[in-house]
Amino acid sequence: MKRIGVLTSGGDAPGMNAAIRAIVRSGIYYGLEVYGVYRGYSGLIQGDIKPLSLRAVGDIIHRGGTILYSARSDEFRTEEGQKKAVDQLKKHQIDGLITIGGDGTFRGARQLARLGVPTIGVPGTIDNDIAGTDFTIGFDTAINTVLDSLDKIRDSASSHERIFVVEVMGRDAGDIALWAGLAGGAESIIIPESPMQLDELVTRLEQSIARGKKHSIILVAEGVGSAVDIARELKERGLDTRLTVLGHVQRGGKPTAFDRVLASRMGAKAVECLMQGKSGQMIAIRNNEVISVDFEKALQQKHEPIMSLYDLSKILSI
Repeated sequence: MKRIGVLTSGGDAPGMNAAIRAIVRSGIYYGLEVYGVYRGYSGLIQGDIKPLSLRAVGDIIHRGGTILYSARSDEFRTEEGQKKAVDQLKKHQIDGLITIGGDGTFRGARQLARLGVPTIGVPGTIDNDIAGTDFTIGFDTAINTVLDSLDKIRDSASSHERIFVVEVMGRDAGDIALWAGLAGGAESIIIPESPMQLDELVTRLEQSIARGKKHSIILVAEGVGSAVDIARELKERGLDTRLTVLGHVQRGGKPTAFDRVLASRMGAKAVECLMQGKSGQMIAIRNNEVISVDFEKALQQKHEPIMSLYDLSKILSI
């Protein structure tokens, strides 16, 4: 192992740059040459590959997004596209590849590993929806971004004695809504893993009003459905309701200390795994220990949120 590459793919997540920095600096520390693949698998197919120096990754640990950019590639889903990617790696004499992203990124990495390219994945996605790891890079920053917004929305909700429905990201996993909702004291949290019926939601709101509560925040993960529809239904039932969709603001911003440290640990571990001859594995953190697990386990298993947190949120929001 003399020369390795690194790419970011899929949705960006705060902390990706910290992971890139750790990979480059760890690689150079161990005597490797490190190359950046720009614009994900699309850039890999096109050969958009350049060397990364210590200076190239200076002053990026605090920056959100990814300096390597990200793009989706339909061509890479084909055998021909994958062969082009392998040919580019051979052309640039890259002996191993580290991919940073979510499950789609890992499926692509698994294909490269099957084609003989030593490949290691680093989980970078704000949704925290990857099985096999307690946390993914970007999740902590995202929930703190949501929490900051919730604190501000609650000020308005309290002043006007209204119900606010807030939609957050989480297509298939409700972790953002669950963690931010519990931390922000949301009165109701609606997630894909335990969707709440509208009648139950209305009953909870009416009980709160009867106890003298003058405002409520309902946090909805986008995977449940449209928060617009929920807000409209509540209005039709006579409840003074407003809607906020936070959108892509959740993906941006400076990574938290937790995400910077997590990304640094995972990036360095990925380099070590390549040097040890490992391939087809994802870096994970379990019980604060950074380990590696097979892609197959990470991709075949379904991520499950900590439902005890969901139960606790119901207890604390009475």
